[in-house]
Amino acid sequence: KMSSGAADLRQRKKENCSESDKMAPEQTNKENSKLGRSPKYMLIQRFAKLFFGCLAAVTSGMMYAVYLSTYHERKFWFSSRQELEREITFQGDSAIYYSFYKELLKAPSFERGVYELTHNNKTVSLKTINAVQQMTLYPELIASVLYQASGSEEVIEPVYFYIGIVFGLQGIYVTALFVTSWVMSGTWLAGMLTVAWFIINRTDTTRIDYSIPSRENWALPYFACQVAALTGYLKKNLNCSAEKFCYLLVNASTYTFMMMWEYSHYLLFVQAVSLFLLDSFALAQTEKVHEVYKIYLFSLFLGYLLQFENSALLVSPLLSFVAALMLSKCLQMNMKKGTFMSRLLKIMYIYLVLTVAVTLNFLLKMFVPHKENEHLLKFIEVKLGLNTTKNFTMNWLLCQESLQAPSQDFFLRLTQSSLLPFYILVLIICLFSVTQVIFRRIRGEPLKETVKLEDGRIGERPEIVYHVIHTILLGCLAMCLEGMKYLWTPYVCMLAAFGVCSPELWMTLFKWLRLKAVHPILLALILSMAVPTIIGFSLWKEFFPRIMTELTELQEFYDPDTVELMTWIKRQAPVAAVFAGSPQLMGVIKLCTGWTVSSLPLYNDDDLLKRNENIYQIYSKRSAEDIYKILTSYKANFLVIEDSICNEVGPVRGCRVKDLLDIANGHVVCEEDDNYAYSKYGRFCHEIKMNYSPYVNYFTRVYWNRSYFVYRINTVISFQS
Repeated sequence: KMSSGAADLRQRKKENCSESDKMAPEQTNKENSKLGRSPKYMLIQRFAKLFFGCLAAVTSGMMYAVYLSTYHERKFWFSSRQELEREITFQGDSAIYYSFYKELLKAPSFERGVYELTHNNKTVSLKTINAVQQMTLYPELIASVLYQASGSEEVIEPVYFYIGIVFGLQGIYVTALFVTSWVMSGTWLAGMLTVAWFIINRTDTTRIDYSIPSRENWALPYFACQVAALTGYLKKNLNCSAEKFCYLLVNASTYTFMMMWEYSHYLLFVQAVSLFLLDSFALAQTEKVHEVYKIYLFSLFLGYLLQFENSALLVSPLLSFVAALMLSKCLQMNMKKGTFMSRLLKIMYIYLVLTVAVTLNFLLKMFVPHKENEHLLKFIEVKLGLNTTKNFTMNWLLCQESLQAPSQDFFLRLTQSSLLPFYILVLIICLFSVTQVIFRRIRGEPLKETVKLEDGRIGERPEIVYHVIHTILLGCLAMCLEGMKYLWTPYVCMLAAFGVCSPELWMTLFKWLRLKAVHPILLALILSMAVPTIIGFSLWKEFFPRIMTELTELQEFYDPDTVELMTWIKRQAPVAAVFAGSPQLMGVIKLCTGWTVSSLPLYNDDDLLKRNENIYQIYSKRSAEDIYKILTSYKANFLVIEDSICNEVGPVRGCRVKDLLDIANGHVVCEEDDNYAYSKYGRFCHEIKMNYSPYVNYFTRVYWNRSYFVYRINTVISFQS
C-alpha cells in the first residue's frame, strides 16, 4: 500500500508538471494575442527583464560587499596596521574563531590541522575538546582549504582573505533578499528597495560591524538563499525545470546552513511551523510542503553524521516536529474532503501533530544521551518570570543587551527610514486577505488555479502567506529578545518592499474599498511604480549623504594598552604558561599569542560556563586564599585583572560583573529597597593592588599599565604576615 501510494504521488507530480508546462505557453499565447504581440517579442521582453533584473541583483550584492570592505578599512585603518593590531580588532568569541583559522594555516597539512582541532588540548587548560564540533568551525575549515587550494598565499594575507569571504557572503545575503522580493512582486524595483532599506537599517539587520567571524554572518546568507528558493518552489503553476532548480537549491542551502551554525535547527523549526500552518489551512500544495519536510530530515541526518554524531540534532524540536508531521501525513491526506467532519478532524489533526511532537521530543531526551544546553531552558524560565535565580551566569545572560526586549530606539530607527510604517501596512492587507481565504476554505470553496491581477486576492498565493506567517513568528521572537532582530528585520525589509511594489497588493486594497471613480487596475499599476519611486528618492536624499560620510570619515581605533599586554606576554611569559582572566580577554590572548588560557568566551558548554563563573571571582569579595585555590585548580600561572571591570561604572546598577558576583555569593543585604554589599573581605581586584599580606604571599605583580595588571601565581607560598 505504501509503495502504491508513493507511486501515485510521483505520478500526480509528473501530471502536475506536464500540465503546468502545457498551461504556461497556452496562457502566454492567449495574453499575447489579446495584446496583439508576437511570441518572439514577448520572449525578448522576458529575457531582457530577467537579464537586467539578475544584473541589478548581482550588482547590488557586489556593491554592498565593497561598501562593507571600505567601511571596515575606514573604521580600523586595517591596511596600515601591524598583524597584532589587526588581530586585536577581533573581540570575544570572534577572536577564538579566527585563532583556529590561523592554526589551520600554520599546520604542516590540512589533515594534521583538522586532527589537532578535533583533539585540541592547547586552548583550554586541563581540557581536551573537539573544537570543530563544539565551536562549529566548518567555516574556518572551508576558508583555510580555499586559501591554500587557490594559491592565495603569495597574493593576499590570510586575514584579508578571511574577512573578504565573510563580506562576499554578505553580498550573497543581500542578493538573495533582492531575488526573494523580485520573485514575489514580479519587479526588480522591489529588490532595489529591499537592498536600500537593508543598508540604511544596517544597525538592525546585521552584526557584521561588531563581530565579523560570528556564526550568523557565515550562516544567514545560506538561509536567505534557502528562503529565496523556497519562495519560488511554493509558487503555483511553476514549470518543471524551475521547480527542480528551486528544489535542489533548497536542498543544498538547507544543509549548508545547518553545518554553519549550531543554532540553525531552531530557525528551521520556526520555518517548519510556518509551513505547517500554511499546509493546515490548505493554502499550499501538500506534496511540496512534505518534500521540504524530507529535506529537513535529510539535512538533520547528514548533519548528525558529519558533526561527529551531534546528539543535539536528535533532540532538536525540528526533528520531533517534522517526524510528527510525517507520521500524521496519511491522516491529513484523507481529511481534505470538504465535509464538516473533515473540517472538525482538521482541528484535531493540528492538536494531534503538536501532541505527538512534544511527546516524541520528551522520549528522545529520555533515551538519547545528549549535552543540550540546560542553561538555555533555565534562562527561558527566568526570562518568562516562571522562576528567580541568584546564579551568576543566568543573571549575566539576562543583563546582556541582545537578550533583553528591544528598546524604543530600535522602533524609532525603523520608523525614521519609513520601513516600519510600510511593513505594518503591507502586513495588515496581507493578513486580512489571508483571513478571507481561510474562511473560504473552511466553507469548502476551492482555491483558484491562477490568481489574476483583477481578482485582488493576494492571500491566495502560498509564497506570500508563508512569508506573512514567517515574519510574524520571527517578529514575536524579536519582541522578546533584541538579538533576534537580526533575523527579523531583513525579512521586514523584503516584505515591505514587495508590498509597495506589488500591483496585486494595491488591487486587493482597492477591491475592499470598491473604487469606481478611477479604474482600479490602472491605479494599482501606477501606485506600484510611483510609491517605491517616491520612497527611493526620499531615502536617497536623506540617507545617501550619511552613508557617504561613513565611507569618507576616518575613524580612530587604537588600543595601545592591549597591544603592550600582548607584546609583553609574547616576549616574557613562558611558552607553557596558562593565563586566567575574563573570558573576553582570554579569547584575545589566545588569538594574539597562542598561549593556553583557563576559560573561553563561549556559552554553549556547561563546563566552560562554570569555569567562567569561577574565574570571574577575581572581581568578587573573596579571600586571597579562595581565589588562589580556584586559579591553581585550573593550573593557571598568570592572572590578568582588567581595570575596566574592577572599576566598572555601568549604566544599569545590578548588571555590573561585580554586582552579579555579590548577589551570587550572598554578599548583598537588602534593607528598605536599598542593596548593600557586605563581606569581611574587600574586593579582590582592589585589594591585590595594595601589595600587602596575604595577597603578596600568593601573587606577585610582574606587569601593569593603565588598563591591565598581570600577576604571577606563586608556586611556593610564604605565609608570613
